[in-house]
Amino acid sequence: MELRSLRAFVAVADRGTVSAAAAGLHVAQPALSRTLQQLESELGVTLFDRARGRLALSAAGRQLLPLARRCLDDAAELQSAASYIAAGRLHDITIAASATTLADVISPFVATLREDDPTPHLRTTEGQDAARAVEGGADLVISAASGVGALDSARVGSFPVWAYVPASHPWAERATVTLEDLGATTVIVPPRGFLARAAIEAAGAAGAALAWSTQVEASDGTVAQALAAAGRGVALVSDDPRFDLHQLPVVDAAGTPLRFDLHAVWDRRHPAAPTLREMAERIAAFTTERYG
Repeated sequence: MELRSLRAFVAVADRGTVSAAAAGLHVAQPALSRTLQQLESELGVTLFDRARGRLALSAAGRQLLPLARRCLDDAAELQSAASYIAAGRLHDITIAASATTLADVISPFVATLREDDPTPHLRTTEGQDAARAVEGGADLVISAASGVGALDSARVGSFPVWAYVPASHPWAERATVTLEDLGATTVIVPPRGFLARAAIEAAGAAGAALAWSTQVEASDGTVAQALAAAGRGVALVSDDPRFDLHQLPVVDAAGTPLRFDLHAVWDRRHPAAPTLREMAERIAAFTTERYG
């Protein structure tokens, strides 16, 4: 089946006669008639009822016409996307990241996009590393790891680890909280694999031992903050604040705030690699303004 056959089908359906459709498509009427007959043969159905010099859609034709239009629209979209890519541009862009990063970093960034920017599609990495996410169709992956092999990368920002407490907590008026402080209280942490937890545990392994008094593991950063708001402990996450909690930077023994880096990763062989690098740089500028 060829696209020209579908165009002939749609043109005759819209114009009502083969002669009018042929004029609109700039082809000879006999050639268009043969194209229609060939399409009907390929599909195994009669698309038009022929009577008194005009063609009316058959029952099968009425059902298949929307599908034919959809095929032609998809083909046009494919051609448009290919022309963008051939020119090193993107019509759409798929960005993958953790759920927290999508909510607190990428979604706010998307709100700043220009009208001529690619249309963004966001999805979670769901435990995938950057390479697997790229293989799965992501154009740009926001990850703790930088690029290796065929992957290129750019640092997009450094993000703090926060301790969240309700207004009634004794620490609510403090400027910071130390790892030593946290070792003497109940802490609420996200599961292993979350970057805030990894940063805290790395700091502990580097010398500031973490002998948690009590540790509660929440399913994610939002739930951790909800438990903190309910007075169940101090939430240690990188998420933006929720539930009117007070936000305190976590610092190590030297008073240095705990932070972790994120990188934008993409396939350097991507036809629109320069556009992806530009997008990564814009995300970096946005996160620097937002998080310092």
